Amino acid sequence: MKPSYLSWMPLLVLGLSLPFFDAQAASVRLGNIMSGTVIQKDVQSIRERRFENLIEQRTDFSCGAASLATILKHAYGQPSVTEESVLAGMLEVSDPEVVRERGFSLLDLKNYVETLGYRGRGYEVAPETLDEVSIPVIVLLDLDGYKHFVVMKKASGDRVYVGDPALGNRVMSRDEFMASWNSIIFAIVGEGFDRNTALLDPRQPLTAHRMQDIFAPVPRQKLLDFGFRHADLF
Repeated sequence: MKPSYLSWMPLLVLGLSLPFFDAQAASVRLGNIMSGTVIQKDVQSIRERRFENLIEQRTDFSCGAASLATILKHAYGQPSVTEESVLAGMLEVSDPEVVRERGFSLLDLKNYVETLGYRGRGYEVAPETLDEVSIPVIVLLDLDGYKHFVVMKKASGDRVYVGDPALGNRVMSRDEFMASWNSIIFAIVGEGFDRNTALLDPRQPLTAHRMQDIFAPVPRQKLLDFGFRHADLF
């Protein structure tokens, strides 16, 4: 992988427009399973599971903000971060007129994370080294003509695990991902990274064949390869 000047070119994002509905977990009480006992079990809706550990975008142009908020919240331990707070911060370091017309760019994401004390790194990745990306990153996909930011959690074998702020968590085939991707990844680098982040341990498809992927904490050397400093890891 090598730093790419392409990553700082205005990669413009239109986003996807979808209806949004709130989904909440509920508790179910099960009685008469055993005499004199009541079992209470938390139940997760299908929609809630779809957006597990993922911040959902609420506007047509906020896929970049939602993707960035997802990494800050779930990989950098910032529980209070929201799509709205990231949007407000990104608007302060970007041209509002350009954003209204074309959406945010990777340069806007880079400028914003640097106001928080992190470093934004863009890399051009060869297809054969995609599995070596060992931290959650933001990528730009072309989905039927829509330029759309998503979180790439992990690539393994013929699968790429994606957190899509519009469509939810999903598993793309490697061929499908490669056909949509521009070969650029955007990494957020700095102190406080959680090597055990849930973003690197997505739920597996429910088939025996798919259970072969094994997710483990990121080794320190891998983080150094991605531009982390020794001081970031202590």
